[in-house]
Amino acid sequence: LSSFNSSLSIDSRMAYDKLIKDLPIGDNKYKYFDLLGLDDDRYDKLPISIRYLLEAAVRTCDEFHVKKSDVETILDWQKSQHNQAEIPFKPARVLLQDFTGVPAVVDLAAMRDAVSELGADPSKINPVCPVDLVIDHSVQVDHYGNLEALAKNQQIEFERNSERFNFLKWGSKAFDNLLIVPPGSGIVHQVNLEYLSRTVFADSNGVLYPDSVVGTDSHTTMIDGSGVLGWGVGGIEAEAVMLGQAISMVIPEVVGYELIGELPQMATSTDLVLTITKNLRALGVVGKFVEFFGKGVTSLSIADRATIANMCPEYGATVGFFPVDSRTINYLSQTGRDAAYLARTEKYLKANKLFVDFSDPNFRPAYTTILMLDLASVVPCLSGPKRPHDRVVLTDVAKEFTEGVVAPVSFKGFGLKADEANKEVAVTVDGVPTTIKHGSVLISAITSCTNTSNPSVMLAAGLVARKAVALGLNVAPYVKTSLSPGSGVVTKYLEASGLLEDLRKLGYHIAGYGCMTCIGNSGPLHESLAKAIDDNNLVVAGVLSGNRNFEGRIHPHVRANYLASPPLVVAYALAGSVAVDLETHVFGHTAAGKPITFKDIWPTREEVARFEEEFVKPQFFNEVYANIEKGSAEWQALECPNTKIYPWDKESTYIKRVPFFDNMSLDLPKKKPIDNAYVLLNLGDSVTTDHISPAGSISKTSPAARFLASRDIAQRDFNTYGARRGNDEVMARGTFANIRLVNKLASKTGPRTLHVPSGEECDVYDAAERYQQAGQPVIILAGKEYGCGSSRDWAAKGPYLQGVRAVIAESFERIHRSNLIGMGIVPLQFEDGQNADSLGLTGKEQFTIEIPDDLKPGQKLTVKVSNGSSFSVLSRFDTEVELTYNHHGGILHYMIRKLISE
Repeated sequence: LSSFNSSLSIDSRMAYDKLIKDLPIGDNKYKYFDLLGLDDDRYDKLPISIRYLLEAAVRTCDEFHVKKSDVETILDWQKSQHNQAEIPFKPARVLLQDFTGVPAVVDLAAMRDAVSELGADPSKINPVCPVDLVIDHSVQVDHYGNLEALAKNQQIEFERNSERFNFLKWGSKAFDNLLIVPPGSGIVHQVNLEYLSRTVFADSNGVLYPDSVVGTDSHTTMIDGSGVLGWGVGGIEAEAVMLGQAISMVIPEVVGYELIGELPQMATSTDLVLTITKNLRALGVVGKFVEFFGKGVTSLSIADRATIANMCPEYGATVGFFPVDSRTINYLSQTGRDAAYLARTEKYLKANKLFVDFSDPNFRPAYTTILMLDLASVVPCLSGPKRPHDRVVLTDVAKEFTEGVVAPVSFKGFGLKADEANKEVAVTVDGVPTTIKHGSVLISAITSCTNTSNPSVMLAAGLVARKAVALGLNVAPYVKTSLSPGSGVVTKYLEASGLLEDLRKLGYHIAGYGCMTCIGNSGPLHESLAKAIDDNNLVVAGVLSGNRNFEGRIHPHVRANYLASPPLVVAYALAGSVAVDLETHVFGHTAAGKPITFKDIWPTREEVARFEEEFVKPQFFNEVYANIEKGSAEWQALECPNTKIYPWDKESTYIKRVPFFDNMSLDLPKKKPIDNAYVLLNLGDSVTTDHISPAGSISKTSPAARFLASRDIAQRDFNTYGARRGNDEVMARGTFANIRLVNKLASKTGPRTLHVPSGEECDVYDAAERYQQAGQPVIILAGKEYGCGSSRDWAAKGPYLQGVRAVIAESFERIHRSNLIGMGIVPLQFEDGQNADSLGLTGKEQFTIEIPDDLKPGQKLTVKVSNGSSFSVLSRFDTEVELTYNHHGGILHYMIRKLISE
């Protein structure tokens, strides 16, 4: 193996070449690594997901990148899972999403510059495995039920983002193995599921091996619903994988989740996934694999399984894996894969015992632990109002929200005074008078990859709309409705069934194909509504079919956000409030005066199944994906330079060469001690990457806005942080710019902090800049789950550019910890039972952290405080590889030195 499994040569002398066997399929003869040839009884006891790791290790074992001892560690999983054993893993491909793909390509382009400046061939910086980049960015949702939203948004998208699109188009030509899926095609994870997924790769030498993928979005895990092992990594780590570096990981425990029974009439796959999310959060599965098995899996479609796998980051596991079965093969056929592909896939997987019959009671690998869920026990539910794993049974939503309005501020409470609880405000929306109050649903969005890949819930939403329209119901003028399908296939089956027209009658016009409301691109509320909310301190609601609802994410004016199935999204829009019990609510009256209730608008499972069988056709997938790589006329018209080195435009506010590699040398950098560091931020629990990373619209009062204004950019053209991810000056200023950030060093919630030496309170970026100008290092103090949420690489890059040298937290989210290490930031963890408060730390002290030259993984370190005290912390460099990255100043610096030396 030269450097990666995609370039496997049978002529290479591999450590396990004796396992290579022929596999004739039809007129073709393939080769594969026969894992049964290991002749080891331990193999049959391994979970399927661990067998995937084993196959990759056997196939790539060259006693350099991957060693025989690594293969033995995986084979001995029943013991090694409890020993924090480290293994390398080389996935088959990398998946990039637009927001994270742009900085990845920017970094690669800047690395080429650095390599060239060091006197080496810049083409050494080139992806050596397949890299799929999907441009799924969509501009913000247009105003209320605008029929022209889709065309208008796509036009605006190219007007605002042509420079970024041009850059990506250059990248697809300049770099090998980089496939670009143009904008307007769909959400990255749905395109991955329906089109990009290989299930089983066949390389140029005819060698078969399982598809596996790491992606720069945490919801890459959605692909696990179709039997492809995949998970999210930081953009920084993904770049290293693209360049041939193995992922270093601690071999995981595997929780077996047994499903039995079938879902009841009223329940949807969304209700199921919210139930599973709550159960797994309660168990605690961070850093673990979850593998589903049991007869109940047979009743779940691949779309249902993908819905469950998609929410994996919300229940905290690395993957939520469903092995391939006959239903998977049927799905591959339905989505346009040809007969030869299907035969090859099934025969290979069966040859290596990677194919499963979930109805077989004898299939029961030796999982670390087993959970069981009877699908019949699932009831309609939502999650919220501030976190995706806070499940609420449908019948309890109204009561819980109403009590939460006046409850102390918490993940359920909003802290209003009792005399504010019943406030109602008259407003006028586009000339129509109406009234809003606490709980009014102002955003109703069928959106995100979680559910829009699933025909059953999308058709159910359409059927709710059809029944409501037939009964004369409509939504209130203050409800902003939108429909953002994951791919054009959704539009085709909604149109074919006639349900799209019913959705449009309620205002659910297609706003675009991409990540929209779920990622914060919900667009502006009507000015009268925003003013009423601000003036009266109203707690209004959003109901969306998304996967995330962290504070400040959906819309800055909408404080209570609930995740729900698409049909419940429509039902709550019709009700107009989350403060009413849907099951007893009267939505209106028929012409005969009969009350219209929830049961009158809710479809049966039989109705949904009938529509799915009739209208979800394989031809739709073929039609949508036949020319997907060609793109629109606007994409085809883009002109980009045909050069290996990107010609940076110094005046650009979108694409800029990052300063990470400026003045880089081939020699290892000299270590700098962390002496007398100030605290930039003193944070609590569950600080998400939404709080840290630049996201959403650029506020007109922010440091980023001041920077853009200084470059003569008009406010209307500020665009979003996502769109400007290729410019480090914008992104550094947008780091910690979230209006919901709670910093103990600031007097109120928001993107502010205390500049300790002067005693002045200012924007976080301004304080960081003052510290850097004075040559003073800074650190961050934090609580539990620091960095949870989306796998945003700028949540590490931004603090790095602000001068952050270390983060001391009670615990870290897996991907974010990896990203911090990738940028050379030291992750340290308080000892169990300790935190900044228990140690009496205010954040106004100075800290000196002793880091020895011979630091070992997991070693305890001493932190000295300027008040004369000291305390111990755990170094969260968990592997020797992570320490190596730290010695080099980050993973990308390591890769440059490694590639040049080869």
